[in-house]
Amino acid sequence: MAATTLTAATLADLPAGVPGPTYDRSAVSVGIVHFGVGGFHRAHQAMYLDELMQQGKALDWGICGVGVLEADKRMAEVTEAQDDLYTLVLKHADGRREPRIIGSIVDYLYAPDDPEAVLERMTDPATRIVSLTVTEGGYHKNASTGEFDDRDPAIQADIAAAEGAAPQTTFGYIVEALRRRRDDGTGPFTVMSCDNIQGNGHVAHAMITAYARRRDPELADWIEAQVPFPNSMVDRITPRTTDEDREELSASTGIADAWPVVCEPFTQWVLEDKFVAGRPAFEDVGVQVVNDVEPYELMKLRLLNASHQAIAYLGYLAGYRYAHEVAGDTLFAGFTRAYMDREGTPTLQPVPGVDLDDYKATLIERFANPEIRDTLARLAAESSDRIPTWLVPVIRINLENGGEIERSALVVASWARYAEGADEQGEPIEVVDTGRAEDRIAAARRYPDEPLAFLADRDLFGDLIDDERFTTAYRAHLDALHTRGSRATVTDVEARLPR
Repeated sequence: MAATTLTAATLADLPAGVPGPTYDRSAVSVGIVHFGVGGFHRAHQAMYLDELMQQGKALDWGICGVGVLEADKRMAEVTEAQDDLYTLVLKHADGRREPRIIGSIVDYLYAPDDPEAVLERMTDPATRIVSLTVTEGGYHKNASTGEFDDRDPAIQADIAAAEGAAPQTTFGYIVEALRRRRDDGTGPFTVMSCDNIQGNGHVAHAMITAYARRRDPELADWIEAQVPFPNSMVDRITPRTTDEDREELSASTGIADAWPVVCEPFTQWVLEDKFVAGRPAFEDVGVQVVNDVEPYELMKLRLLNASHQAIAYLGYLAGYRYAHEVAGDTLFAGFTRAYMDREGTPTLQPVPGVDLDDYKATLIERFANPEIRDTLARLAAESSDRIPTWLVPVIRINLENGGEIERSALVVASWARYAEGADEQGEPIEVVDTGRAEDRIAAARRYPDEPLAFLADRDLFGDLIDDERFTTAYRAHLDALHTRGSRATVTDVEARLPR
C-alpha cells in the first residue's frame, strides 16, 4: 500500500500509535518568528511548543519559520507541501521508535523570495519573540577577540544598504524589523537564541548590537536599552535526517514525510526568564526557567560538547564512523569519561539540582545509543566554531590553575591530525569547516616541518601556542598520532595519567 503524504488533510488518517495535534491548528496564531528551521529546532523548541498546545495553551505562540540561505529553499518547499507539519521520531536505545506529528510551526517564509513579507511578519505586534538556531558561525563573532566580525560579504552589504532596503542576513532582518517597530511605536520583541554556544543571549546581544551600531548608532542605543536577549542552554542529540529514516518511517507507519526529524529521547532546555512582551508557559512542559543559565550551559558545553569532539576525531582516525561505535569501545569511553572528570569538571561552577556524576554517566549512555547513528563527520564539522568555545576555555582555566591538560591537548592534536584529510587507513576525510577548511587543511599538512602550525591561528587558539606546557603535550600527542595511531596513543595516555 502506498504511503500517505503528510498534510493537514491527512491528519485524520494517522495510523494508531502515531499521535498528532489534538488542538485546532487553524486557531493557532503566530507569536514567534524563528530563523534557522532545521532538525534541532524542530526536535526541540517547536516540540516544546507543540506539547504546550496539546494542553490547550500557547495557541497564540505559533511559529513562523524563516530561511535566509540558499540551502533553506528545500525547507520552504517541504513545509509548503506538508502544511508545515512534520514527524518527530524518538529513537530509543532498545530499538523502539516513537513517532509523533508536530503542528506548532504554522508558516514558513523563504526570505529571498519576499523580504517584505518577512519584515511584515516581524513587525506585526503579535510577534513577541524572534528566536534563532543559526549555528555558531551565524553570529559573526571572532572566536579569539570576541568582537563582531563583519567580513562576511552579505553582512557588509546589509551594513552599507540604504534604510528600508531588503536585507540579506538574519542580522539585517532583525535590526530592520526593530527599527520599524521603534519608529511606529510597536515596541521591541525578545531575541531568543537557542544555539549551542556559551552565553548565547549575551553573544546575540553583543553581535546584533554591534551590527546595528555600524548602521545606526541611535538605533543601537535603543536596542541596548529595550531589547532583551535571554540566555539558554539547549540539549538534544539530533542527527541529520537520512533517506533510510524516511523509508523506515514510511514502511512502519505508512506516512510519507519528506523531512522527518529523528532524535534521542533525552531533551533539556534551561532558559533565562527575561522577556519584554510575555512568553509561553515553557515551565509547564519541563523547561527549566531560571535566573542564571551559566552553570548549566558550562556543564553542557565542557562535558557533552567537548566530549563529542574527543570521540569525533579520535574515533574517526581509528576507523569508526558513528558516535555509538566509539562510545561503545571501552578504551575511548574511558578516555572520554576521564576527560570529563579530570579536566572538564574542575572548570565548572556548582550546578543547582544536578548530580554531575549521574550527568556524566548519562552522557556516555546517550553517546552509545546505537539507534541514533550520529555520524562522527557531523560531530567533527565546523570545528573552528566549536573548539574555541567548548574546549579552549577548559585548557586556559586548567593552565591558569595548574590543572590537567593532557587529554585536552590530545583532542586538539587529533583535530589537527583529522584536518590533514586522511584517516589512518589512508581513506580520505572531507573536512567541513565553513570559511576555514582550506586554511585548516593547509596548516595541518605543514606537519612535521612546522609541528605547531595548526596552533598558530590566534583567532582560534589565542596564545596557547606561547604556552610551553601545552605545546609540549600537544606536540607529543601529534607525533604519537602519526607514528602509532589513535588507539595506541589513547592507550598510552590512559595507562600513564591518573583517572
